[in-house]
Amino acid sequence: MQNDFLYEIYKPNGLTDVPGFKCAATSCDIRSQNNQRLDLALIYSDYPCNVAAVFTQSKIVAAPVTLSKESLQQKELVKAIVVNSGNANACNGDQGLRDAREMIEISKRELGLGEKDAVLVCSTGRIGRPLPMEKIDKGLVSICHQLKYTQQAGKETAMAILTSDTKEKMASIRFNYQGESIYLSGIAKGAGMIQPNMATMLAFIATNARIENSFFQDLLEKSVNKSFNAISVDGDASTNDSVIALSNGQSKATVSGKSEFLLEIFRAALDRLTAELAEKIVSDGECITKVVSITVEGAQKDKDAEKIARSIGNSLLVKTSWYGNDPNWGRILAAVGYAGVEIQESKIDLFYDSFRSLGKDQPTPVILNGTSLPKNQQAWSKLVEKPRFGILLKLNIGLGKFQLLANDLTEGYVNFNKSE
Repeated sequence: MQNDFLYEIYKPNGLTDVPGFKCAATSCDIRSQNNQRLDLALIYSDYPCNVAAVFTQSKIVAAPVTLSKESLQQKELVKAIVVNSGNANACNGDQGLRDAREMIEISKRELGLGEKDAVLVCSTGRIGRPLPMEKIDKGLVSICHQLKYTQQAGKETAMAILTSDTKEKMASIRFNYQGESIYLSGIAKGAGMIQPNMATMLAFIATNARIENSFFQDLLEKSVNKSFNAISVDGDASTNDSVIALSNGQSKATVSGKSEFLLEIFRAALDRLTAELAEKIVSDGECITKVVSITVEGAQKDKDAEKIARSIGNSLLVKTSWYGNDPNWGRILAAVGYAGVEIQESKIDLFYDSFRSLGKDQPTPVILNGTSLPKNQQAWSKLVEKPRFGILLKLNIGLGKFQLLANDLTEGYVNFNKSE
């Protein structure tokens, strides 16, 4: 258990860590592999929830994204989310929309929900294949009557949403405010096709705090931009990525501008939660061996710093050198040069550093004032051999900054993705 100044991070058990939320998961064999892998889940709140959500920016979106967006535009209160893995229900035309609606309607019927109670739907998996609705319908009827508040139900739901992931991704935080216990918990999936805006990833967040939709939406969007939109596994984007946060208001504590202290605690806790989940996604990237934090400082604008960080983190030459334990700073500088933003070579400082150090440790200089320091090569090499290390780039021409989490590229990734 880890304590922070304002909140407490503890060993997570999924969304059932939050009072008023229960879950269920089952195996429908959506992948047609004749196994018992969990692939259908239901998240349910005893109380109608305010909701905030961020979706893919791809111009091609899956049917569940379309329907969930429509529901949120109507400002409906959400009671449940149904999620399947193994099939994205994307690029299936009108049939995809009909199947997604069927998942919603079956859930509402079996849960005994009213017309104004919204159910959101999410899918993840292979694109372009129709959903096996006979299997899913049967599974949905079953889990609607198996909802539980237990740790096991929470963990099984986190497992049911996975695709190429090797492990479930969960995080939970709690804090006290004026005698009220506030909980935030999240689960996520994602290991490949990871690049903003958030591709092939799903994340679900629950809290018992009271918070209005518009306020909730602003907090979530800002948190996502610092976490899920600041990671890259392979630079690819997808059709289904969604981050959905539910607030059931079970606690009497209301997050609003009327209490700046509560607002700041909640904001900090939400940011830490999304950062934890985002880091778990990068750390579970498909067949990776290294996780690298890339920090760019001193750009003219934050956007310039972001472009450079992504240019480095998505460079195939850079990523393969990391895999080979090669501190090849020449490839890093080349990626900086073609990022398409203003730089002054004579002012560039480059350091290898410990993971996400942000200046806490003494970094090892590679380049100072645009000139390399080959005498430090042995120290560079030792850092790059580690499973986690950092790169700190100082442009020294402005105040813009950005940090990206990335990873290496291996032959294992190629073999894993050369066919489905």
